[in-house]
Amino acid sequence: MDKNTFTGLFLIMIIMGASIYFLKPSDTDLKKARLQAHADSVKRGQLPKAAATAKFTDSAKTTAAKQLDSAILKMPFGAATVGTDKLVTLENKDLIVKLSTRGGRVYSVELKDYKTFNKKPLILFDGDKNQFGLNFTAGNNSINTGKLYFTPSVSSLKVTGTDSSTVTMRLSYSATQYVDYIYSLKGTGYKLGLTIKQTGLDQVIANSNSININWAASVRKQEKDMEQERRYSYVSYNNIDGENDYLSQTKDDQKEITDKKLQWISFKAHFFSSVIIAEKGFDKSSLAESLDVTDTTDSKQMSANLVLSRNTDGTFPLLFYFGPNRYSTLKDQGFALEKQVDLGWGPLKYINRFAVLPVFNILKKFNWNYGLIILALTIILKLVLSPLTYKSYLSMAKMRVLKPEMDEIKTKVGEDNPTLLQQEYLKLYKKAGVNPLGGCLPLLIQMPIVIAFFRFFPSLFELRGQSFLWMHDLSTYDSIITFPSIPFIGNHLSLMCLLMTISTLIYTYFNNQISGATGQMKYIGYITPIIFLGALNGYPAGLNYYYFLANMMTFLQQYIIRLMVDDKKIHAQIQENKKKPDDKKKTGGFQARMEEMMRQKQQLSPAPNPPKKK
Repeated sequence: MDKNTFTGLFLIMIIMGASIYFLKPSDTDLKKARLQAHADSVKRGQLPKAAATAKFTDSAKTTAAKQLDSAILKMPFGAATVGTDKLVTLENKDLIVKLSTRGGRVYSVELKDYKTFNKKPLILFDGDKNQFGLNFTAGNNSINTGKLYFTPSVSSLKVTGTDSSTVTMRLSYSATQYVDYIYSLKGTGYKLGLTIKQTGLDQVIANSNSININWAASVRKQEKDMEQERRYSYVSYNNIDGENDYLSQTKDDQKEITDKKLQWISFKAHFFSSVIIAEKGFDKSSLAESLDVTDTTDSKQMSANLVLSRNTDGTFPLLFYFGPNRYSTLKDQGFALEKQVDLGWGPLKYINRFAVLPVFNILKKFNWNYGLIILALTIILKLVLSPLTYKSYLSMAKMRVLKPEMDEIKTKVGEDNPTLLQQEYLKLYKKAGVNPLGGCLPLLIQMPIVIAFFRFFPSLFELRGQSFLWMHDLSTYDSIITFPSIPFIGNHLSLMCLLMTISTLIYTYFNNQISGATGQMKYIGYITPIIFLGALNGYPAGLNYYYFLANMMTFLQQYIIRLMVDDKKIHAQIQENKKKPDDKKKTGGFQARMEEMMRQKQQLSPAPNPPKKK
């Protein structure tokens, strides 16, 4: 590998490492953002204040003394302003859902099969930190159903097997006029149906053909690393044309969407999500998220203000998904919910979706430990890429064999005229039949796959809570020592990241031996692994474990290839190529363009001054 090729690769690695490190939100940035967001979000009305400040009180103490006077009774839904705050529990094999009579809303959701990182019940949101309600006008009054009291049809409901049951929460205007929230739950699964039905209210509610829904929640901390959880927590949404997008991952954000109907909106945490779905789409959507949380155990606040048109049967059908962000589970739900799993951008997404993920799912069927699955995945990848690895090694071996002749040219031409020097190098490459980029291009082809894994492992739900060797959880970092937060490293040192860095330094050393790098170029490659130590120290142990295995496999591959490649035969082949006429030699398009560019540059450059006689 010559100086220019090595410099190009080094710059690519520097840019990648710097991007990983500097673009991720630091603890200081997040703290500043939360302080600023507190004022900004209230000022612009970004998040409903009630989502964070509404407090339920013991109805037995606060409502007993409250009397219904004639003024309240005359107001639309006036009788519903006073009631008893009770919880109605719905339960199936996978969920425990609690509904509140105040607002008729989902008060909390617990996932029965999962725990938080510290082994507590996993509750997506609860009580005071979420809200759901309809906003409409009745007469001259603005009504928010989230503040009114509903009457439940049952006090609790448990669904098993293949059964499916419903609970009705009724908001009464009169005996014959009311709004029903009809919740439906199957014996298994993570879906909760909600059908909103208005009866006899067309003359009471203005524009009763559509409803305005206000939904907001604070996303609770479920994982060990708050910084990583915030990085992968955001509002994700999908329109009816199947186009997916999301709000910012690192700062407060909001978006109005009126040009296309959204089919679903997800309050996505790192490994779990709460999704509201309208099969025919929401007519208008206003989405927002904020780091301004009132509780340090929450990662973000999220909200959605939605407009939904009435169905032909007079109802407003909705569907909730409360469950894990496992790709296969989300895909089974329909509505392309799996798109909220971050598999990367551009071609990286397709590499992960159509290549890496299917292979991973096949390996998963063997019921191996996930550490062994990652090992098998690495071996398969290295075998698939072995032709490129061989070609890269062979090209570097050719450049190493040519190095003595290149040094002679450098001594003869000197370094005062780099254009002429490069032109002479190109002539040598052409005579020898060597492509100077032959070792670089295979590496660049492999680069998207390497980056694809960088997005694959942090989003892989299956690694959550899975242990291997000393790593207790492959989905987060494996710290061997913690300390006060310091720049570049953070507040801990990950053992697997450290091993990955050491293996990369060893790989750099052996790569220098193969490429024949000398001088400053021999040592400059050692800087990149140090950059990656800081950048990847806070990333999942599973990701660093994969990079460590990839380095080990590369060592093995290069050892085997080295046994197969004979420098003497390469030198003999180069000498044979030199004897061939120029018209018999194949010149790549890129190399030909480089030669032409060098010739033109040489013609335009002034002749160097002759050395002065002493």
